Amino acid sequence: MPTTTTQGVTVTVTTSYLPDYSSPAQEHFVFAYRIDIRNDSEFTIKLLRRHWYISDASTGVREVEGEGVVGRQPVLEPGEAHQYVSGCNLKSGVGKMRGTYLMERQANGEQFRVNIPEFTLIVPFRMN
Repeated sequence: MPTTTTQGVTVTVTTSYLPDYSSPAQEHFVFAYRIDIRNDSEFTIKLLRRHWYISDASTGVREVEGEGVVGRQPVLEPGEAHQYVSGCNLKSGVGKMRGTYLMERQANGEQFRVNIPEFTLIVPFRMN
């Protein structure tokens, strides 16, 4: 599981291929990813925005940016964690994602970026 820690905030990613929602004949491959965010800093933080770079072997790189994650802007006290599941579709069945979260320390309004580790999205039958 790809994991990275930035300024006391740890992000771990788990992925899965969703064959029931995919259509390889139509070049449509769907993946789910679970993100675990753990606040091991001494500050209460709020996740404000996300910024993703999504690479697809057949279409190149696209960027996705927006408020929060899956419609929420979670606030994490020291020692707390937040998990969410989202998804991504690819045309090739082989790709990767990486990005950042924009966080804010609640005590003083200071904003900082937290790295999301790069992770691979690959359909199981293309792994060999």
